[in-house]
Amino acid sequence: MSVTQSNNIPLWAQDRDTVIAQSTDAQWRNQTPPDYSESKEGLVKESTHHHVEGSLEAIVQNLVRTFEMEASFKTNPQQWLSVVNEQFRMSSNGGSAYTASDVVKSGTYNLFIGDTEDYKASEETFESSGKLFHTAFPKGFLWEVLEVFSGPPNVTFKWRHWGTFNGPYKDYAPTGETVEIVGISLARVTEDLKVLSIEHYFDNSLFLKKLTTGKKQTPDK
Repeated sequence: MSVTQSNNIPLWAQDRDTVIAQSTDAQWRNQTPPDYSESKEGLVKESTHHHVEGSLEAIVQNLVRTFEMEASFKTNPQQWLSVVNEQFRMSSNGGSAYTASDVVKSGTYNLFIGDTEDYKASEETFESSGKLFHTAFPKGFLWEVLEVFSGPPNVTFKWRHWGTFNGPYKDYAPTGETVEIVGISLARVTEDLKVLSIEHYFDNSLFLKKLTTGKKQTPDK
């Protein structure tokens, strides 16, 4: 198929709100579908790239956002539309390759970041990691595709992950600055654009350093 023809784009490579609307039988982590209305407002205002609908960049961006949504909120990997469940693997910086079940259990933050000086994935749960970063970035930790270097079946792309540090990170006070990660990923996909594997490459400590530059807060504050 031609991934540049919008009328042939599969559901999972369309806007994630469309995917959510079609996932009528999904088992949601919080019993209700996620609400991305605030994130959408932030993306309109803060994204550095606004890709043309139906372009390769827009399709890749939608596919990865759908995967992130399903990994974070659909508790049954068999209901994920964006991946080939039995074959799917995800890794960061050449580390361990995780299955969809691993992602459901540990969470994308833990498997994405791993253990660093300022964040210990091995000491966090799915729930604690989500709470930690949602507290630090109360308006969301947004994501966009910057550039796509190669198309299917081996999709290589550059991306940006960012948020405004308006809430405390552990016992460090917020600074109000924009904190971002820029990285490159390689996604191997099927002919109908389901993800077989995805490898992320980025500095997993740089943005965390920015979360520990604020003054330490005392427990009563």
